[in-house]
Amino acid sequence: MTASENASVTYPVRTDEDLITVRHAVRAATVETGFGLVDQTRVVTAASELARNAYIHGGGGTVTIESLRHAGRRGIRLTVRDEGPGIPDLETALVDGFTTGAGLGHGLGGARRLMHDFEVHTEPGKGTTISVTRWTTQ
Repeated sequence: MTASENASVTYPVRTDEDLITVRHAVRAATVETGFGLVDQTRVVTAASELARNAYIHGGGGTVTIESLRHAGRRGIRLTVRDEGPGIPDLETALVDGFTTGAGLGHGLGGARRLMHDFEVHTEPGKGTTISVTRWTTQ
């Protein structure tokens, strides 16, 4: 995938190995897009948190990585989908420290802070789709 192609690639998130594959693919996409090391880490961290949530709380799903070009800017959009139970109280789920599992409860709120754009579509019983975007500063 190259930044000039506005390409997208989708990865399954069904196993621990899939989580590793997603991390590596996101890292490679950030390098190819021209992100500096700090922004690479931000995007990879957000991807890891969101993919892990889809795996643990959503019973698995997908992560789509899109390279973007808009008005002379380059960026990456990650779309994480699952068909799990949905998020019953999104506002509470975005609060740091809130968790329904054994984690630290920084996943959703942390991902929101790490990225420029953050959108959540969730419906109880029908799953969750989270789309996040980060733009290069160049």
